[in-house]
Amino acid sequence: MNSQLNRRKFILYASASLSSSFLLKGCESRSSKVGDSKQTIQVGILHSLTGTMAISEKSVVDAEQLAIAEINATGGVLGKQIEPIIEDGASDWPTFAAKARKLIAQDRVVTVFGCWTSASRKAVLPIFEETNHLLWYPVQYEGQECSQNIFYTGAAPNQQIEPAVDWLLKNKGKKFFLVGSDYIFPQTANQIIKAQLAVAGGETVGEEYLLLGSTEVTSIIDKIKLALPDGGVIFNSLNGDSNVAFFQALKNAGLTPDKYPTMSVSIGETEIKAIGPQYLTGHYAAWNYFQTINSSENQNFVQKFQAKYGSDRVVNDPMQSAYIMVYLWKQAVETAGNPSNVTAVRAAALGQTLSAPEGMVRLENNHHLSKTVRIGRVRDDGLFEIIYATEKPVLPSPWNQFIPETKNYGCDWSNPQKGGKYKM
Repeated sequence: MNSQLNRRKFILYASASLSSSFLLKGCESRSSKVGDSKQTIQVGILHSLTGTMAISEKSVVDAEQLAIAEINATGGVLGKQIEPIIEDGASDWPTFAAKARKLIAQDRVVTVFGCWTSASRKAVLPIFEETNHLLWYPVQYEGQECSQNIFYTGAAPNQQIEPAVDWLLKNKGKKFFLVGSDYIFPQTANQIIKAQLAVAGGETVGEEYLLLGSTEVTSIIDKIKLALPDGGVIFNSLNGDSNVAFFQALKNAGLTPDKYPTMSVSIGETEIKAIGPQYLTGHYAAWNYFQTINSSENQNFVQKFQAKYGSDRVVNDPMQSAYIMVYLWKQAVETAGNPSNVTAVRAAALGQTLSAPEGMVRLENNHHLSKTVRIGRVRDDGLFEIIYATEKPVLPSPWNQFIPETKNYGCDWSNPQKGGKYKM
């Protein structure tokens, strides 16, 4: 169910992007000349600081600023300090596009760290491709995309959604009710889930969407009770404030996790704290990172974050992915030797590894990270008990192998003859 409002917004930003593409290309070439002589390296940070997505994105900005502060404190990048220029996408896709144009054309940043929703990423993607700039994107997403101008440091579907479905089928039941926000990620995620269930012997008994930011969840709760009178799995891809109303309504309706286990793919520790742990205890989430990972790298990360922002703060998967993508960019720039040379930085990024809070990651030739998959159950304190983890990092597959149109397709930006989509 695509909303007409979202379609109108996409038409608006697409036409604006085309009309300004030649100006932006000229600005990019001037930026390369100017950036080398500056005493600082300017980077863009583009997230929602206001609107329905601010509940999730504000904390991602904190994580990116922590990484920048740490790097600056240890000498910066190539002897220069990083200077972040922060813009508010305001949970509005045309605003994301306008702010991306500003960061590239006016501020002449060398790269941008940003976006959360796939709608915001889709809004800025043509701008980065037309101007040959780089976006680092920290959030798990629906795949079905592999841009030369984006590095995806969150999970591809085979590193989150698909393993979650497999685990649920083995442990929680075969009847699934799908709930999501009305935009690209939940719709595509549910297309993948339905195809996967059809192959694996599961059943989709319902599928409902809410406009992003909507709190009108009563009818969805009623439909879940009707479709699953004896209980079953709820797969949740709601984003933003809608989750507050949804989980409160679930509990108030008596749909408890013992009979109605809910698996979320966009709710982490920060969202649980905002919603209230009492509404989520016993439910599940699939991510690559949880704050409770027992490793020295993770303990150091959590301690440094809380030392900077407060001991009551929690960290989640997109925050960790945002934090490590700044370090991966740093490593790529230092390998390339010039932050303004997009071609050199992009090539140098491939194969970069990092001992991250989530574990060892590697930036693969398809611009995605190899990542360990984990499933957690919400505890009373709002953190996760990790109940499942893969033995080693999983290679990313941006083109989905359950969807007929993309089955047997891959992405390899190290080989010009393969590129963003090729038949394997």
